[in-house]
Amino acid sequence: MTRFRLDLGYRGTDFHGWAKQPGLRTVQAAIESGLERITGTEVATVVAGRTDSGVHARRQVVHIDLGDEAIGKLIGQSNRSAEAALLSRLRGVLIAGEFHDIVVHAVAEVPEDFDARFSALWRSYQYRLADHRSFIDPLLTQVTPRHKGELDAEAMAEAASEVQGLHDFLPFCKPREGATTIRTLHELRVSRDQDAVITIDLRADAFCHHMVRALVGGLIKVGSGNWAVTRPAELIAEADAGLTPDVPMFVTPAEGLVLTEVGYPAPEDYAARNAQTMARRDQE
Repeated sequence: MTRFRLDLGYRGTDFHGWAKQPGLRTVQAAIESGLERITGTEVATVVAGRTDSGVHARRQVVHIDLGDEAIGKLIGQSNRSAEAALLSRLRGVLIAGEFHDIVVHAVAEVPEDFDARFSALWRSYQYRLADHRSFIDPLLTQVTPRHKGELDAEAMAEAASEVQGLHDFLPFCKPREGATTIRTLHELRVSRDQDAVITIDLRADAFCHHMVRALVGGLIKVGSGNWAVTRPAELIAEADAGLTPDVPMFVTPAEGLVLTEVGYPAPEDYAARNAQTMARRDQE
């Protein structure tokens, strides 16, 4: 088997998330259906991060394994490399299937110990949010939720700076049974772009369910004056101390969220990173 890395992006508006679901339009189903058509066999995908319904991705990463027969069918009579054939034909079959909201950026053959999920060092996201100060670009309304009134972006930025690092993010997660909510949040920045749209950039080793949109929701509570600047950090401190804060999460709309990038180590470090990730999962 030969392993390939696929770099792709998608507009999540009309998708019910990444993961396959019976009878629903999902990114995984579209990719795997396209791969089966061009290789003549079922192909399983492994993804860096499973996005929720309505969430977009600018640079998502997937890996697949193909046998010699599948590669032969893929290349056909052409003199193209397997990578070039896979890139060209997957793009073509997605367009033919009217999946214009998926873009395949690149394809590369990778070592067998590369794992799109377990080799990842970090994932980064960005959330866009307009308020009364913002210029509303009609071409971006589908990916930019609006907040009534004006938000204090400076207060939001101050609150964001206090929650970075290794913490228990239980107050901002929907925990899955048996899974930890401890994460390392490398970056959480709040700023306004040239149109005064608020952009919230986050980067972590991994994010638990709803963590990104719940953190954004907490910052919105700060920016609207409903929470003190110190409140998000106080909630996380309580969780770090083993307490369970009795505060409902405010999960922001999915359409403002974009997976922007996934970071990986050098190829020679893939196996070590996989082992590290798996060891952490075994401890959960």
